[in-house]
Amino acid sequence: MYPDVIKKEHRIEIRSHIDSSFRSEIIKDVSTGLNASRKSIPSKYFYDERGSQLFEEICTLPEYYPTRTEMSILKLSAPIIMKSFDRGDIVELGSGANGKIRMLLDAAGHSKLSGLRYIPVDVSETALTEASEELLKIYPKLEVLGIVADFTLHMDAVPSEHKKLILFLGSTIGNFDEKKREDFLKLVAGTMNNNDIFLVGFDMLKPKATLEAAYDDMRGVTSEFNKNILRVINRELGADFKPSHFDHVAFFNSDRERIEMHLRANRDTTVHIDDLDLELDIDKDETIHTENSCKFSREGVKDLVEKSGMKIQNWYSDEMGWFSLTELILA
Repeated sequence: MYPDVIKKEHRIEIRSHIDSSFRSEIIKDVSTGLNASRKSIPSKYFYDERGSQLFEEICTLPEYYPTRTEMSILKLSAPIIMKSFDRGDIVELGSGANGKIRMLLDAAGHSKLSGLRYIPVDVSETALTEASEELLKIYPKLEVLGIVADFTLHMDAVPSEHKKLILFLGSTIGNFDEKKREDFLKLVAGTMNNNDIFLVGFDMLKPKATLEAAYDDMRGVTSEFNKNILRVINRELGADFKPSHFDHVAFFNSDRERIEMHLRANRDTTVHIDDLDLELDIDKDETIHTENSCKFSREGVKDLVEKSGMKIQNWYSDEMGWFSLTELILA
């Protein structure tokens, strides 16, 4: 199926690959997750326009170390990364706001921008379009091809005719379970050529208190972000979840080396989901599992990368070893 061209002007084109497959996917995911003995909703449904805004606010919170730590690493490593990448496509999976890509573009220098094309890939059309238009104003020589898509389903939408620097930042890799992490890295490796680079962010293991504070901030922004997934299901599937009937819960599961986020019912509640023809009884204190954020050791990262058919070309980290950026290439 051909993509819908949403916007095509000088230096920018926006294509959408979100079609009927999105609806069938959300129906399948939500039906499977909420009918299970331990209820769940995949975390990718956080990110409508409101969810994207809330996440950008989370990234500025004092408790949320991942973004500022990753940015500090990227500031130092960007000149090294961009030194040899003077022509080709910079593909950012789950692009969001522009802070990180601007560090790489600034490191490239304005003289190189005419040889670069930026390809953000994100499920939120509004966020992607606004961020892309902002970049065009800042970098007059840059070209942008925006792809509205779920990168776990539509990697084939990313052009492959040019050399690529693929970005997967923010430790989004930690949202996948072990098998899905390996499968996703294999999927990306299958789209890469021998001269392509895959830059991946990994949030490393650290004290439990630090981890839990990052996902349960004092201002309650993460709580609103977590509950937003219910609003998405209400809108997309005709449900009547009442977010106030649920409390945000986040804790570190040491056995699985991951932060888990849940929504815990604060009373007995019944939810109707019209598009699934489902009436769902949820008992007080029962939870809906909404996100995992796995944390990594250096040995775990190396093992994962090797299983995916790639190898680590460069490893960048902060002084405390809290976060890592890895440059991966085909083995």
